[in-house]
Amino acid sequence: MTKKLLNPYSSLPDHCFWSRSHRGKVVHEIDPVIRGGFKLNPKMKIATAGSCFAQHIARHLKARGYNYFITEKPHPIISDKVAQDFNYGTFSARYGNLYTVRQLLQLAKRARGEITPQEDVWTRDGRYYDPYRPNIQPNGYEFRADIELDRNTHYAAVRKILDKSDVFVFTMGLTEAWRSKKDGAVFPLAPGVAAGEYKKSTHEFVNFSVQEIVDDFKEFAGMLRKNNPNVKILLTVSPVPLMATAREDQSVITATSYSKSVLRVAAEELVQQLPETYYFPSYEVITGNYNRGSYYAADLREVKEQGVSHAMSLFMKHYTNMKPLDPVLAPKDKQTNKDVFKEENDKALQIICDEELNGRS
Repeated sequence: MTKKLLNPYSSLPDHCFWSRSHRGKVVHEIDPVIRGGFKLNPKMKIATAGSCFAQHIARHLKARGYNYFITEKPHPIISDKVAQDFNYGTFSARYGNLYTVRQLLQLAKRARGEITPQEDVWTRDGRYYDPYRPNIQPNGYEFRADIELDRNTHYAAVRKILDKSDVFVFTMGLTEAWRSKKDGAVFPLAPGVAAGEYKKSTHEFVNFSVQEIVDDFKEFAGMLRKNNPNVKILLTVSPVPLMATAREDQSVITATSYSKSVLRVAAEELVQQLPETYYFPSYEVITGNYNRGSYYAADLREVKEQGVSHAMSLFMKHYTNMKPLDPVLAPKDKQTNKDVFKEENDKALQIICDEELNGRS
C-alpha cells in the first residue's frame, strides 16, 4: 500500500481549495468570506464614505434597521425629495464621493483645521461651486460666501463622524486623481468637468501607488482614533470599473485592472498593519469569474441588484446576528439586449456617482 505523502496543503481547510469550496455551486451560493471580523449590533453608529458602491452598503444597513450614522441632516421642513437632491443621507455627511484615500485624508485635515487648500472655489455660468464637492449643491451656490458657510456645517458633521462612529466603512474606488500643483490638494473630478477651468500650469494628473495609499490611510486612521480609539474600520474595494482614464498610454480596461489591483493590495497591507481593521470582499463577489459577468448590467459597468444582494447577504451573514438576506436571483427570461438595457436603466438605483461625468467629456 502506497503511503500518502504529507505536504503543506494536506491539513488546510476546504475553503483553501477551489474544487472543495466553489466547484459545482450556483452563483448566489458562492461565499468567499471565511469569518466576519466582528459583529454589528443595532446600537452601533455605522458611518460610510468612499466611492459610489459605498451607497449600496448604507442603503442595505438602513433597510435592515441598523444605526446608519448620519451627522449632516436637512432642515425638518425640507421634503425627502429635496433632501435627496441636495445629497443628504447619501453618505454619513455631505462629502459626496471620496474616490481616493488622499481625498479622505484631506477632508479629515480640513475638518480639523490643519490645512486650507489654496484653490477654494470654482465657477460656471455665474454660479459658485465647491471644488472638493462639485456636485453636492445642485446648480451650485448663488454667492461665494455661501460655500464657506456650508463648509463650516459640513466640517462639524465630519468631526462628529471621526469622534463618535463605532464603525467606519470606507470603499476604495480609484487610484487616479487630479490635483493642484500649488499645494497638492486633490479634487474628486478634474477641473472643467463639472465646473472650474483646467489649466496645465496649475493642475496635474496623479495615479497613487500602493505605498502612497497605505501611508495616507494610516495617517487618516491615526486621526480617526485620536479621540475615538475603539472605532472599527471596515475596508472594501469598489467593483465598478473606471468610467474613463487619463492615461493616454492605456485603455480604460487595463487602467481599471491596475487601479483595482493597487487598491486591493493596499487594503490587504492595511488589514495587516492596523488594529481592528478588516476587509470585506464585495469586490471579489461582484467581479469573480464564477458569475460569468452576470452581476454587471448591459453597459458592462454598473452593478446589478443581484450582485449587490449577493454581497450584502454575505455581509449580513458574517457581520450581524440577523438571518442573511435572501439573494435576488437573476430573471430567467428571453428579453433582448435592448429590452434589458432599458429595464436596467428604468430600475436604476438612486446612486450618486460624480465620476459618471468623466464619460461625458
